[in-house]
Amino acid sequence: MNSLGMVPVGMSGHPLVSDSICIPGFDPSLGIITPISAMMPGISLAPPPPIPPELPLVKEIIHYESCTLFPQNPNLPPPSTRERPPGCKTVFVGGLPENASEEIIREVFDPCGDIIAVRKSKKNFCHIRFSEEFMVDKALYLSGYRMRIGSSADKKDSGRMHVDFAQARDDLYEWECRQRLLARENRHHRQVQEQQLRPPSPPPIMHYSEHEAGLLAERMKDDGEFGAASAVLLAWLDRGEVSRRTANLFYSMIQAANGHVRRLQSERARHEEEAELAKERFRNAMLAILTQFEQITAVFNASAKQKAWDHFSKAQRRNIDMWRKQCEELRNAHSEEITGIRREEEMDMSDDDSEEGIRKRTRTDDSVLAVQACALREENGSLRWQLEACRSEVELLKQEQGRVCRPEENHIQEPSLRLLQQSLHSMQQQLQRLQEELRRREQELELAREESRSLKAELLVLKEKGLNGYTAVLRGGKELAVPLQSEKEAVLLGIISTFLHVHPFGANIEYLWSYIQRLDAQVSAGELERLMARLPRVFRQELSGVGATLEKRWKFCGFQGLQS
Repeated sequence: MNSLGMVPVGMSGHPLVSDSICIPGFDPSLGIITPISAMMPGISLAPPPPIPPELPLVKEIIHYESCTLFPQNPNLPPPSTRERPPGCKTVFVGGLPENASEEIIREVFDPCGDIIAVRKSKKNFCHIRFSEEFMVDKALYLSGYRMRIGSSADKKDSGRMHVDFAQARDDLYEWECRQRLLARENRHHRQVQEQQLRPPSPPPIMHYSEHEAGLLAERMKDDGEFGAASAVLLAWLDRGEVSRRTANLFYSMIQAANGHVRRLQSERARHEEEAELAKERFRNAMLAILTQFEQITAVFNASAKQKAWDHFSKAQRRNIDMWRKQCEELRNAHSEEITGIRREEEMDMSDDDSEEGIRKRTRTDDSVLAVQACALREENGSLRWQLEACRSEVELLKQEQGRVCRPEENHIQEPSLRLLQQSLHSMQQQLQRLQEELRRREQELELAREESRSLKAELLVLKEKGLNGYTAVLRGGKELAVPLQSEKEAVLLGIISTFLHVHPFGANIEYLWSYIQRLDAQVSAGELERLMARLPRVFRQELSGVGATLEKRWKFCGFQGLQS
């Protein structure tokens, strides 16, 4: 056992136990450790962390500054390991070369993670403790590698490493502390949940005394405090506070409780009367609404008769028919609701109902049925008149298709056709005006956006050049030109001027950039646009086309600039 409390493990994978080891749950005679869950049943064991997925499956040669690791034959079985101790952060490394120092060991195992301590024995093994448990899995990946220090072929400079789990007192202690902390947190959360689910405690009941009993008798007579006072009286009766000496006082309190029966009966009768009045008002309001629906439906049915229906246009007939159907749907739903209310009242009606109430309900039902029958007759007549109107329209269409209209019919139809043509022509003119106005607004908006973009491009160029020498600024509405900054800009200016001069109708920036890119592939379209925007007297941007065919073209105006 070393200073860290680590148990050395031999090459065969069995621990070298001794009687001096002090580990909770460790039995030296059997060489095993009792699980912490058996010693403390309230603690749940956490499963070991999974093997990191970033480790490669095929082992390769690993080179370090002071040594080289060679993998074992892949055909050989993988190195065996012992059972992982709980909370293991320490590994046993055996088979090290005799000349391996602590610096070489740290260099080999530093990529596995943060190393807390390295304890090297005089023999060819050591113990390495990491800061986290998952780093142990990375260290186990190096098991089976053959280490060779430098390029020496000496036997003392080479050895085959064996990496295995090690039992350390510090690892086990930290793991037990963590498990106890988790158990305390679980108990705390469970207690908090139990407190939240526990029903609230009833208010405390005062002890019986003659003074308190007299006050309670007065409270029993008060309507507002009767509920709390009755709870106190019930608790005293359950405790057995009644005796021969206090029987009269308790009898007076019980008598006061009985006095509230008449009050409750009167309140119940008053509330029932209010409910009946509310139901009656609701029923009368619903009947009034149904009556108005019937009147509206009668208006639609009257308008659907042939003597009035033929004078409406097709659009007007369509609207009237749509309104009538909506009104009939609402009326039917309203009548079904009233019928459902009446059925509920009939089911709730008791045997002791008065004859007057039964007669009133019967009259109401008869009125509802009569209104529904009248509505059905009106609807039947309306449908019949609509059917006749449709038949007459079909006959008129057949006659118009089968024969040529007579002169007097032409004379009758000409005014209506002329009115329709005039209204259609006016609507077309208005639509054209609106389209022209919209197109003009779109062009103005596009011009404003172009001006804003060009101004931003100029400001960007000025910022890039640091405002040194000549700059393009706006002073009093006059724009000052920026001289060319390099020979490349002068060459581009000449090529662009020549290209646009042979295109009198202008060219867009994509066409111009595709031509110049053949000469210089490093030139961008934004650079060309900024160069032309800096010289407004030489190049001018114009909009051509309408709507979807709107296009921005650059034109050469150098001759006009010289003249101006």
